[in-house]
Amino acid sequence: MPDFTMPALGADMETGTVVEWRVKPGETVRSGDVIAVVETHKGAIDVECFLEGVIDDLVPLGTELPVGAVLARIHSASEARRPPPAPSGAIRPKISPAARRAALERDLRLSDLHGSGPDGAITLADVQRRDHNATPTMASPTAQPASRQGFDTTPMRQAIAAAMGRSKREIPHYYLSSTIDFGPAQAWLESWNRTHEPIDRLLPAVLLLKATAMALVEVPQLNGFYENAAFRPSPAINPGWAVALRGGGLMAPAIHDANHRSLPELMVALRDLVQRARTGGLRGSELTDPTITVTSLGDRGAESVLGVIYPPQVAIVGFGRMVLRPWVVGDQVVPRSIVTATLAADHRVSDGHVGGQLLAAINAALQSPQAL
Repeated sequence: MPDFTMPALGADMETGTVVEWRVKPGETVRSGDVIAVVETHKGAIDVECFLEGVIDDLVPLGTELPVGAVLARIHSASEARRPPPAPSGAIRPKISPAARRAALERDLRLSDLHGSGPDGAITLADVQRRDHNATPTMASPTAQPASRQGFDTTPMRQAIAAAMGRSKREIPHYYLSSTIDFGPAQAWLESWNRTHEPIDRLLPAVLLLKATAMALVEVPQLNGFYENAAFRPSPAINPGWAVALRGGGLMAPAIHDANHRSLPELMVALRDLVQRARTGGLRGSELTDPTITVTSLGDRGAESVLGVIYPPQVAIVGFGRMVLRPWVVGDQVVPRSIVTATLAADHRVSDGHVGGQLLAAINAALQSPQAL
């Protein structure tokens, strides 16, 4: 009888709270099914089960558990007991991520809320209405209403600081940088976007992501995990794309098999990932299996970034904002869009020679954008 346990949704997670079950005791679950919603310092995360069988013994909602604690039992079909009646409240109505967070902050039970959204979904307005109508208890006449609204990023900042502090203490970082001529990629990108509708146009970020993924095919020594005092290479290339959250905080969920996706497919995946990261709709697998991190500061950032490796990964690639600089092309000096690519890598796994190969491969890929 295998256990379904609290997953470690990243190196900076220690505990999580079960806020919703998507299944009833006695139901059959299949590998990849989303069966629970767990609230962490990163927000509400959809958690998949990668076991198959009949689920039972679900922990009560609102239970905070450490990573590795048992959330439920999975029986094989042959040993499954007769499904007991579902306890009251085992399944909760649909609720938006913003409403779920607001309810948790106000200590409101989901069973006390009535949804006015589609199919009875609970919205943020429903939570605010319930909170406004609630009778205050033991309130001081001079008490002021809380000014904080929405997701509290303080626990996330503390967890990020703890994970990055541990990374810098335990991982011997080395750093490399390379200045890349983005002119050919920029020209190709402008040509593509002129002939496509706005919804199908591409951003420079997607070329940087694909170039990194293709470079990792050539230099796989930086794609994987350092665990149990050894490097474990990953057969899949799942770069985690760093997303700055509104109001503060940072997440880097994975885009799976980036090297096998076309640029339009990657653009769709990237837009979707950023939107779900900022609205609380990520899946657990997107937080547990990034094989490297890629961060791009965009057009409003600094010219370069020196990242900190997110364990158990062994490298992070950074791209600064693109700037116009004089550049030698043939025997002429011409204005070109230039981007600085940086690498922070784990010296236990690789050295500067391998790191230089990765940056050179990224550069080469961006010089032939039509092949990406």
